[in-house]
Amino acid sequence: METFKTIAIFNYQHETVVLKHLLEQEEIPYYFENEMTLSVVPMYTSALGGIKLKIHPNDFEEVQRILDNLNNPLKIV
Repeated sequence: METFKTIAIFNYQHETVVLKHLLEQEEIPYYFENEMTLSVVPMYTSALGGIKLKIHPNDFEEVQRILDNLNNPLKIV
């Protein structure tokens, strides 16, 4: 996991739910740094720098495509 890099940062845990499903569906290895801490104490989000999505650099382009599709609400509907 040391080679994993941050590709996105979220402020709240609920923002990661759909993304988790999509990453698992594509079988892309990932983890969310600070997820558990912020699920217990959400007001620490600024202090910890948010929930960081960490992925392997080889998956960067595919994950970026998934993130771009999530950020365009017309493609989800």
